Amino acid sequence: MTQKELLYVEDAIGHEKNMIAICQETIRCLEDKKLKSFLEKEVEKHEKMQKKLIKMLEDKANG
Repeated sequence: MTQKELLYVEDAIGHEKNMIAICQETIRCLEDKKLKSFLEKEVEKHEKMQKKLIKMLEDKANG
């Protein structure tokens, strides 16, 4: 993986982390159960993507 690609993946991980935090904060402010449910699913999607990106970095570092 080139340095540029590594920086891109690190930026993407940071983006996912920010999206998770924003969604969680928004969930705490909402009363509408449908909106909360939607954002909880979004949190799950972003957590999965963050884990995939981290795993990609780990696999590259170990392989």
